[in-house]
Amino acid sequence: MSSKGIPYRFTASPWQYSGPNGWHFVSLPKKMAREIRKSFRSEEEGWGRLSVTAQIGESEWKTAIWFDTKQDTYLLPLKAGIRKKENLSVQESVEISLWI
Repeated sequence: MSSKGIPYRFTASPWQYSGPNGWHFVSLPKKMAREIRKSFRSEEEGWGRLSVTAQIGESEWKTAIWFDTKQDTYLLPLKAGIRKKENLSVQESVEISLWI
């Protein structure tokens, strides 16, 4: 185990929430989300928030994933700075690493 925590890697496509100035997110694969929730639910804070370190390309940052009961998975928010630096666009697959 690295000093960052337990690693999880996956490929997903960013999507934008439909609200005004909608945030961008990546949905974790549901099988992975079930495994994470089973192992770390006791560490969740309010609203299913779980602290993680995320990495896309050369960008690594501390953030949180949030459990969305409607989608039955965790969501990773993608800040504008990360999207711009890594040239991310909606519906384009991206490799993501998380450490919990």
